[in-house]
Amino acid sequence: KLEKATSVIMAQGDTTLPQHPDLEKTFQLDGYLRTYEHEIKRRYSCFYDLVKRIEQNEGSLEKFSRGYETFGIHCKGDNSISATEWAPGAAGLYLRGDFNDWTIEEKYAFRKGDFGRWHLTIPANSDGSCPINHESKLKLGIKLHNGSIVDRISPWAKMVGRPKTVPIFEQIFWNPPEEQKYKFKNTHPRVQGGLKIYESHVGIASWEGKVATYKEFTQNVIPRIHDLGYNAIQLMAVMEHAYYASFGYQVTSFFAASSRYGNPEELKELIDAAHKRGILVLLDVVHSHASKNTVDGLNQFDGTNTCYFHDGSRGTHDLWDSRLFNYTEWEVLRFLLSNLRWWIEEYQFDGFRFDGVTSMLYHSHGMGHGFSGHYDEYFGLNTDTDSLVYMMVSNHLLHSLYADFVVTVAEEVSGMPLLCRPLIEGGGGFDYRLAMAIPDVWIKTLKHTSDEDWDLDSIVHTLINRRYAEKCIAYAESHDQALVGDKTIAFWLMDKEMYTHMSKKSGDNLIIDRGIALHKIIRLITIGLGGEAYLNFIGNEFGHPEWLDFPRIGNNESFHYARRQFNLVDNDSLKYRYLNNFDRAMIHLESKYNWLLHHQNYVSLKHHSDKVIVFEKADILVFIFNLHPNNSYTDYKIGVQVPGTYKIVLDTDAEEFGGHKRLDHNVTFRTFPEPWCNRANHIFVYIPSRTAIVLAKVD
Repeated sequence: KLEKATSVIMAQGDTTLPQHPDLEKTFQLDGYLRTYEHEIKRRYSCFYDLVKRIEQNEGSLEKFSRGYETFGIHCKGDNSISATEWAPGAAGLYLRGDFNDWTIEEKYAFRKGDFGRWHLTIPANSDGSCPINHESKLKLGIKLHNGSIVDRISPWAKMVGRPKTVPIFEQIFWNPPEEQKYKFKNTHPRVQGGLKIYESHVGIASWEGKVATYKEFTQNVIPRIHDLGYNAIQLMAVMEHAYYASFGYQVTSFFAASSRYGNPEELKELIDAAHKRGILVLLDVVHSHASKNTVDGLNQFDGTNTCYFHDGSRGTHDLWDSRLFNYTEWEVLRFLLSNLRWWIEEYQFDGFRFDGVTSMLYHSHGMGHGFSGHYDEYFGLNTDTDSLVYMMVSNHLLHSLYADFVVTVAEEVSGMPLLCRPLIEGGGGFDYRLAMAIPDVWIKTLKHTSDEDWDLDSIVHTLINRRYAEKCIAYAESHDQALVGDKTIAFWLMDKEMYTHMSKKSGDNLIIDRGIALHKIIRLITIGLGGEAYLNFIGNEFGHPEWLDFPRIGNNESFHYARRQFNLVDNDSLKYRYLNNFDRAMIHLESKYNWLLHHQNYVSLKHHSDKVIVFEKADILVFIFNLHPNNSYTDYKIGVQVPGTYKIVLDTDAEEFGGHKRLDHNVTFRTFPEPWCNRANHIFVYIPSRTAIVLAKVD
């Protein structure tokens, strides 16, 4: 209620934040946090004070976060050019480009203003036209105090491009005529059920060996996503990055949509097409660090080692070889908060997956730190208050202005308490965190444990081990596992056999049979137990083979592995279709019953020798897993809480999913009113080996 009220009056400059958090509910949810009450209040006070300072100095947080309207290079209504840059360490600034034959001229020198800002105005041409043409190339000349001038790109550039002959990006002045600007036709969707995210990379979203485009993604991939039943797309590698193989995580231009895939209007069309089908689009936003590039990045923008970043060791991430933002710097806050607003206001994104949150939260960046879960690890001196407060302000801004639709996700592995609780409760304000331990437990199990020795306790514990009332996004495998040097779950399961036995005509193969069976089971138990939302990386739904490897010197700049082979799943003679069919059925079943919205995860059975797991969801669903490689069980006794008649609504062993069709879906299961496994009733079922079924109450 507070945040919705805030959105109404924020434009007037009053966010009506309470001066102190209300921790009553916080301590009801977790009494152990009382020990850290002072630290929780201190963090909230730092957040509150920063918001108030912004309001006092800038009028409101809403105005402060519209820096993109002033900073950067703009064509005004009268076709004059207005440019403002923040470069406190520079001795001078110049604008040059196609419009003046790339010369450094005093008439295009910026005027020094207050607080490290520089300003330039170029009048319209005598005929009233803009002096800088649409798609002209531009650069800033930064004059250093030694008199030399170095090339830079405006940090606020809306588009940058890489010339074919030079491996350095340059700014493209994007100012299309009105008739060429994309006009949005659809509003932000309101997803009512559980969030089911299809994580995507536009450039690899084609079976061809090339960089795919926004247009191709719109035409070819969004219909697939909609058919599968996912209601959200998470787009990675959209913020411009000079190094393609960085997966988009070495950002060089924060306001520019990557020109590798097309132009800004085509990205808008992509998002609008998703919205038309009721699909949210989340941006993988990287505010945790920035590329070290100088000529086409933020690093040393004004000629100093600071500007947007900390100096010294605090300003460098040793593992990522990148620069770290100074979240206490006023103009850095304006830049980053405006960046969030820009992607929503200009492109109509519906929210963000914040990358590298663990790195931001701790001075150690989480490196060499195996978090034990003791609260001292979260509320001690290792926590970086400045970074945490920035994320709190970001969530406050987004949930105040866009309360009806915005979603924020934290990529966070340490388990920081309260990160996904409301700000008023002393929390971080995120809606979800990624359940990053789940992919790890699956890979460790597949790598190091035979099927007969799978540790059901460890698997189930990992799936349900999350903070109460803090929502998590479950996923069976991460995009990192697809990269060269590692393997997807499908490739760990089936490896080289995928080259010879994925044809339906190739006959039976024990490795492929096992792989297809376990691939389905792993995904079903993950979405069933692992969180309040679910995520799949592009192509993994159909068991994409091999690995992902971007063009680089080491592979002769090959695109062979930098693609998603949708042609495999489109070929009805291949077994990939089975996995795709199952994923579709699983996702649509969740949409029907909305079990992700139900928090209860009562696991009634973990039978180690039988390798059977049973749990209930959404009051009327019973999930039954037989992980045993050989044993099938007839008349197996299962505890059920709600009495009634049950039927099979999903069966991993069904023929259309590549199974052996060992179950009769016409059979009904009637409960008996005798307790079993701490449940009030029981039923008897047949569960074949390496099979999972979902039963639904039908009366």
